[in-house]
Amino acid sequence: MGTAKKKKIMVSNQTQYQVPMDDCHRVVYTEFSHGNDLPAEQPQLPLPPSQQQLRVQVTRKGRGGKTVTIISGFISTPENLTELLKSLKVHCGSGGTMKENELEIQGNHQSKVSILLATKGYTVKGM
Repeated sequence: MGTAKKKKIMVSNQTQYQVPMDDCHRVVYTEFSHGNDLPAEQPQLPLPPSQQQLRVQVTRKGRGGKTVTIISGFISTPENLTELLKSLKVHCGSGGTMKENELEIQGNHQSKVSILLATKGYTVKGM
């Protein structure tokens, strides 16, 4: 194992270290990684809801102990995701956001989200 020289960069008042990709290019840790979630492997065209397999999971990691419901596996446009996020937030009665092609709903709403997505035609895992 070689040692990589770290480059110090400033991002929004926080210090982060960047390792050159030619020295170290492997993923050390990702939450909910299933091997098929890499962006390079996903088709770029939006698929209809019946052809998408979504994963609904509840986690508290990295959020100060707050519970969040994460919906991942979308192959869609940002406009469609924004529209779906709005309907999910209204249905669950809580806040939420879109991060890296995933939807996050505040609180443990796994069953509500799974039912709503199934009625919209999506295939849902993690019910």
